[in-house]
Amino acid sequence: MSQRWKLHNAMWPGLVGKEPGTDHAPISLARMLDLTERAVAQGRGFDGVDLFLYEPHLDIRADDGIIRRLADDIASRNLEIGSVVAPIWPETIGGSAMGDRASTRRFLAAVDRACGVARVLREHGVRRRGVVRIDSADSPANWAVDPAGNTARIAETFREAGRIAAGHGERLAAEGEVCWAGMHSWRDMLDLLEAVGMPDVVGFQADLAHTYHYLMGTNAPQHALLEPHYSEDAFWPAYATMTSELRPWTFDFHIAQTDGTVFGSGSHDKTGRHCLPDDAGGKLDVPRCAAYWLLEADGSPRAEIEHLCWDGCMFPNDVLEDQATWNVVLDLMIRTLDHLESNSGGPDST
Repeated sequence: MSQRWKLHNAMWPGLVGKEPGTDHAPISLARMLDLTERAVAQGRGFDGVDLFLYEPHLDIRADDGIIRRLADDIASRNLEIGSVVAPIWPETIGGSAMGDRASTRRFLAAVDRACGVARVLREHGVRRRGVVRIDSADSPANWAVDPAGNTARIAETFREAGRIAAGHGERLAAEGEVCWAGMHSWRDMLDLLEAVGMPDVVGFQADLAHTYHYLMGTNAPQHALLEPHYSEDAFWPAYATMTSELRPWTFDFHIAQTDGTVFGSGSHDKTGRHCLPDDAGGKLDVPRCAAYWLLEADGSPRAEIEHLCWDGCMFPNDVLEDQATWNVVLDLMIRTLDHLESNSGGPDST
């Protein structure tokens, strides 16, 4: 079994789309860590976790001592920390990346603080890999009022954010989701990354579920690469087209499955719905799709990515609280590693 990539579990499914006082209340970081620590499949456990740097999991304004104590706790579980999510949205401590100057200053301050926390975790020793995750923190509808102007504003904010990250020794990855302004199609995402022009510092985070909606043109029909009732023969050339454009920019990667629908919960806008690995409606051959993102044309692993993270947001709490869920997730990730190890001819050789 390949050890090239470490296997991480995302902690933010305990927060994204959750609302206090409901049947989908937030799940504590301690509980999410417990479930991750106890997961086992094929005799293997998770190697680490990726974190959301916001309450109730972490007060991003906390002093370094509190952050180091969190690092101690995670390390005591034989887990490491990888990528971290910056709280760049207006409802947290941030603001729109294409908003007025006050808004973009809040965005940049959130990036600065997140990179500072990431640096503390790195200096502690519990964090050896990963990026700081961002998005534009605004909607495609608002972006559509002035596409060119808003893409330019997001690009300038991302460039400033990249300079901040570089000063902390960090890289930023923008997660492509159909719910984010200027990032809501593969073509718009590529245009934005090229406009930022910092390929060594500001890159892309690919999530298998979200990028499926890039193929379908869910929020940008003009950029669809597949018709609604596509054949498998049509799917793989389309997938190769998308990944060949975005793979060179990709710093971070999420294993995920989707049934092809969109879903929103709580304050989170509708985006690609995640489903469980064994969902009968799953659209993706996950191991094969992963190879298109993680392997170069000659079959060599992409050096920029050192760990794979499962992302399964907005599942019901009873699913998230079921230990069997994480065992099934881990099994899929191990099968993905096995596929990558055996696929030495490159992604198209499957």
